[in-house]
Amino acid sequence: MLRIALLGLSHEANTFSAHPVDAAVVEGATLRGAEIVERHAGGTSTVSGYLAACDKHSVEAVPLVMTHLVPSGPITADALDARTEEMVSALRRSGPFDGVLVDLHGAAVSAQIADVDGHLLRSIRAAVGPDVPIGVSLDLHANISAAMCEHADVLNTYRTNPHVDAREVAEEVGDLTIRAARGEIRPALAYLPVPTTINILCQNTDEPPMRDLMDRVRALMDEPGVLSATVAEGYPYADVPEMGMSVVVITDGDDAAAAAHARALAGEVWNRRAQFDVTGTTPAQAIAAAQRAEGTPGAPVLLLDVGDNIGAGSPGDSVVLLGAARAAGFASLLTIVADPVTAAACTAAGVGAQVTVTLGARTDPATGPPVEATATVLALHDGTFDATGPVHAGWSHFEAGPSAAVRLDTGQTVIVTTEVVLPFSVDQLTTLGLAPADFAAIVAKGVHSPLAGYGPHVADIVRVDTPGITAANLHRFSYLNRRRPLYPFEIHTTFDGGVA
Repeated sequence: MLRIALLGLSHEANTFSAHPVDAAVVEGATLRGAEIVERHAGGTSTVSGYLAACDKHSVEAVPLVMTHLVPSGPITADALDARTEEMVSALRRSGPFDGVLVDLHGAAVSAQIADVDGHLLRSIRAAVGPDVPIGVSLDLHANISAAMCEHADVLNTYRTNPHVDAREVAEEVGDLTIRAARGEIRPALAYLPVPTTINILCQNTDEPPMRDLMDRVRALMDEPGVLSATVAEGYPYADVPEMGMSVVVITDGDDAAAAAHARALAGEVWNRRAQFDVTGTTPAQAIAAAQRAEGTPGAPVLLLDVGDNIGAGSPGDSVVLLGAARAAGFASLLTIVADPVTAAACTAAGVGAQVTVTLGARTDPATGPPVEATATVLALHDGTFDATGPVHAGWSHFEAGPSAAVRLDTGQTVIVTTEVVLPFSVDQLTTLGLAPADFAAIVAKGVHSPLAGYGPHVADIVRVDTPGITAANLHRFSYLNRRRPLYPFEIHTTFDGGVA
């Protein structure tokens, strides 16, 4: 029986964030051995897909060490060194292996290494040798590098945003890696970076232009000899040389065909570059839209707080939309704010108590000013919950820490959490006795990822260009390390289609 190692470190690092990820945070997000199977078997995550592939092929899956971090700032050097050493040691101690399946995001950055994912794959390759197939499934927002493609035999990304196919594409990687280990196929990989970025507002794969590109990807995968095809959107909030879009095509043993397909697919991306940049709705316009929709029973508007997108590394404590609702006299709004000071005060006061709060904007003045109000504590919860419906990227377990639902003296309802929690599931509301239908508008601190969980419960969606470290307008950011030229920053960028 073949033995397949499972390990990884998945992190999306916002280099504009002032909150680095230290060793304690990494350790708290790490599972080992049987814990990995217990958390992911039968689920919808990348690791779930790897386990399913191993089961399908009747090979032994050997779970080693797996870290999944909530997007934040770069990883500290000591934290990365410790985790890399643990992964390499586990491979050497538990080996030999016939294949390795790695769970990476593709946009991890550390204090000293811009391409953490390439660094980890290089370290894994050194540990297992040149002949052991390595497969990796990345997030659609991966900034794919040449090093990642050099040290992985099989590589793809999600094809949906919101990411509802994590298990599916990981199972594909597992299948190809195991077949390569058995000698049934010989993956030939072509990688081609495309010198363009795509605004976060344009990245939904159910809408053009990404819908059209993903249709092209799926059609390409039906071509004879093509094993996998990828268009990566990239992650624009990581100021690294690899930031931007890219394509990867894998064929069965035909390097020339892989290169030709990659050039054609990259051309499809490049030809759509002018469609990749749009403007968002202002906070005042968003609240006005919600006010116009008020009165439709059970059909709230979902206001997506782009500048405080937790899924891209923002701190989750913006109160810009809350402040706009208060200024407009719009009471039927629910928002979630990460504010451990206020959460502790509400918890101490108890249900029914009135508390004077200074809420939000504790990390970035641009996401305020803080809301000064009297709040009534409606409900308290320990903040631990599991998603029961569809969820982005297969996340299922959430820990918000002690949480409170409060109603402000101006009528708005706020869920105040101790920890920053990805806004992926309405189950966070129900733990505190709330329901989407109770409100005319709900704020979710994301862009596309909340739609898998919230979409079935809302009547309309408004993406709001709020300030913050994940703002939609990329021209607000000062990039020092990105490649140049890069469209649309350098509007006259050209592209010759050469394959790396």
